Amino acid sequence: MTARRRPAWAGGALALLMVAASGLTACSLGASREVVHVLGPWTGAEADAFREVVAPFERESGITVDYQGSRESDSVLADRVGDGTPPDLAVLSGPGKLAKYARAGRLVNLDGLLDPPGAPAGEARQDGYDVGWTRLGAVGGTNYAVVVKASLKSLVWYSPRSLGDKGWKPPESWDRMVALNREVAAAGTAPWCVGLESGSASGWPGTDWLEDIVLTQSGPEVYDHWTAGEIAWSSPRIRLAWQTWGELTASGGVLRGGRGGALNTGFGDNGGSLLAHNPQCYFEHAGSFISGYYRQYRPEPKAGEDFDFVRFPAVDPAYGGDVEVAGDLLAMFHDSPAARKLIGYLTSADAQAIWVSRGGVLSPNRKVPMEAYPDGLSRRLARTLLDAKAVRFDASDLMPEQMQSAFYRAVLAYVDDPSRLDALLADLDRVQATVHG
Repeated sequence: MTARRRPAWAGGALALLMVAASGLTACSLGASREVVHVLGPWTGAEADAFREVVAPFERESGITVDYQGSRESDSVLADRVGDGTPPDLAVLSGPGKLAKYARAGRLVNLDGLLDPPGAPAGEARQDGYDVGWTRLGAVGGTNYAVVVKASLKSLVWYSPRSLGDKGWKPPESWDRMVALNREVAAAGTAPWCVGLESGSASGWPGTDWLEDIVLTQSGPEVYDHWTAGEIAWSSPRIRLAWQTWGELTASGGVLRGGRGGALNTGFGDNGGSLLAHNPQCYFEHAGSFISGYYRQYRPEPKAGEDFDFVRFPAVDPAYGGDVEVAGDLLAMFHDSPAARKLIGYLTSADAQAIWVSRGGVLSPNRKVPMEAYPDGLSRRLARTLLDAKAVRFDASDLMPEQMQSAFYRAVLAYVDDPSRLDALLADLDRVQATVHG
């Protein structure tokens, strides 16, 4: 694994520490150097990639980007907003978090900041971004954030070598995935690596499973109504999704390490088991970002040879072109010319091309050339994202924070004991009534 670099915010010049301690933002270091403070969830290799992206900006603008990375960035941000020392810019995990801060009056209006030259009035959009991506950063018709990184969620990852050694092929339909699930388990190895641990957000990888199932089993309309709190969790369609997931993963010998293994394994820690010469599992359901985690192993596995993907098979073939996506939203808490320049740069095709070249990242900017992606697998991911029939944002990230947290907890409880499904859905209904009532 790649060694984790010590974050710049953890040390450095005394002047920088004084800036952070005083709560001053986007200010000058000495007479000429401005600083933009950015808080986000990227650590390790992801943080290294972000620093590589902003390095040309720092050189050309004379502005320093002070990045603080934490897997608990949502909690860190809440604390800093609460004590009156928010960063200039913060990366939010989804529109639900964005809406909370926007409605509390904490965010800067970004309308017009990134409109391309000659954009029609009322159709503000980032240059190279489809309007659908721009809308993800809007609350009540006002733009408060921009998507700086995208990921495709609806994927099943596997090792071509390991499958080929057994004479198996990756599943291209739901029925084949169910059958292959039984075949692999009967051969004595768990089909699935599942990692649900993610600190205070533990459980979210399981929500991706359920979201893909709802989307491809019942379709985008049901998905939208469910996400908006207009369909009860105990309704037949949503209950069926949980049962479908349970039928695939809840039986003995299906999860590497059993239920305890799934509950205690970090979401990015399955690569060693999946890619090993003697694999402990053959499949992982994960977003496009996971390829970045695979690449950290040494010797570095080869995309398309040591790891590859297929689209998550649609439960109902009628919804085979529908995909779930996610994105990192960058919002402004303190307005300054330096912070505005950084946002403009990060959404540019040039910056996005650097980002995607590292692997594990997709760009929502259509002006990023396919040649910028590091390999054929990455280009296939990007093309899958751009060519999808129906694109829906991660449902849990769209839900109000209280509902999202309850969803995470329910996933963990269901994996621990699937027989509790009725009680868990009833609990989710109660939270839904409180949030949306």
